[in-house]
Amino acid sequence: MSEYHDYGFTSDDMTHNLGYMLQPIVAMLNKDQNMAILDVGCGNGYLANYLISLGFNVYGTDASEAGIEIARKTNLDRFFVQDLSTDKLPAELQHIKFDTIISTEVIEHLYDPEAFLGFCKQALVNGGEFIITTPYHGYFKNLLLSIFNKWDTHINPLWLGGHIKMWSRTTLTKALQNAGFKVDSFIGCGRIPYLWKSMLIKATLH
Repeated sequence: MSEYHDYGFTSDDMTHNLGYMLQPIVAMLNKDQNMAILDVGCGNGYLANYLISLGFNVYGTDASEAGIEIARKTNLDRFFVQDLSTDKLPAELQHIKFDTIISTEVIEHLYDPEAFLGFCKQALVNGGEFIITTPYHGYFKNLLLSIFNKWDTHINPLWLGGHIKMWSRTTLTKALQNAGFKVDSFIGCGRIPYLWKSMLIKATLH
């Protein structure tokens, strides 16, 4: 994966508040069906540790050693630095058959999202579920950003490791389908409808 080598996150990004999407993600999960979960790009382990506290079997990987160090303070044996120069999981996780992958607010940072989706596909068992979130962009929200001249703030090019790809429901659905996933559900969360902060898509690997 030639471009899949760096999430580009900074220490500030790892403290990003994902609280508004906790309940929508939990609503998509079932302990009897989602028995081995991998949080790819887990940052400081905020989501993964929350799910572990609810009784889910979750592991997390991230390119940031600082993030993994923070995550391990809560659950030492559940978090691993991901070597992004290869397409393989860390050795400690290669024996686990993951039936679920979660990726929150990662794909918008990547130069090569297709390689990232390919990695997630490879890590999943056939029929496995993929829950992915990214900032929401749609016609009405984009229009308001333009009317109120907020694009410079919204996609600030001076933000080190910031968002480099803006996804809509249509474009992310197409990327998932091209990678071999079938989209099952869509949820917008944070703020009012069509001004959502993020969108959550649940897809199944075929």
